[in-house]
Formats: sequence, C-alpha cells, structure tokens
Amino acid sequence: MPRSTTKLKVGDQAPNFTGISNDGNSVSLQDYLGSQVALYFYLKDDTPSCREEARSIRDQWKEFEEAGIVVIGVSGDSVESHRKFTAKYELPFILLADIKKEVIDAYGVWRKGGASLYGKTFLGIKRTTFLIDASGKIVKIFRDPDSKIHGQEILDGFAELDSE
Repeated sequence: MPRSTTKLKVGDQAPNFTGISNDGNSVSLQDYLGSQVALYFYLKDDTPSCREEARSIRDQWKEFEEAGIVVIGVSGDSVESHRKFTAKYELPFILLADIKKEVIDAYGVWRKGGASLYGKTFLGIKRTTFLIDASGKIVKIFRDPDSKIHGQEILDGFAELDSE
C-alpha cells in the first residue's frame, strides 16, 4: 500500500489527528492547543533504539512536566502493545496506536530506510520528532534523533525556542 510523500517543514501547521492512546482514551492534537507538544514517531514498541528513546524521555519526565511539555509517541502498534510497553518501562506519557497509519502518513514519516535488516532497507517509520508550539505550528524537527539522549534533545529544542 503506497504511503504519503508529505514532507512537513518548520513553520507548517501541524496536521491534526485523533487516535486511541495506551489508556484507551481518544487523543487529538487539538486537545493540546495552548501547550508545547513533542510528537515523536518510532518504529515499534520495545525494540532497542525505541526503548532507549522512550526511557530517555521518561528519565527526564520531571523536567518535561516543569516545562509544561506534552509528549505523544506514535507507532503502528496496537493499544495492547502500547499498554505492555508503558507498564514494562513505567512510561508516563501518551502512546498513540496508529494501526491504520493515518497519523504516520499525515506527518510523512513512512519512508524507505525506516527499517533495516541484514543490510537491506525496507519501508517503515523513520524515527522523527516534531516540536509543536502552543499555536499548533511545527517549530523544530528532529529526523533520526539520538535515541540515548532524545529526552534532552527535546528539552533543549524547546528551551532554544523560548530564548529566541
């Protein structure tokens, strides 16, 4: 099935979406207008780099709360998979189940090279994070972020914007 070739850039309005979160509730981006949002896309629950990325955000959660930053992780995994991943690593943020890949398409993160195995690349989610300001505009994009320190990258990204 072909996927969107959307290529969002800084300054674009972030596409709205509605989906089901790990706790079974409906979540829309518009619910968070007025807040800074880190919307991060990752390949699959509990894979090595995705696990590192989630834990790097979790480990700095106090700073996210103090800064008022909402974090939403998105993958094509099911609500049940997200529940298990959240429980296993005590993740305090929202994980959105995008089984139909509608949000993934809207943000243009389904790409060749999103996944690899034994040197071959495949179509998959390209790890990408969009920082979205209180008005819903994309203010920074991390393409293929460093999973070990991504929590700090997000915090620093919003701090840089606040100091401008």
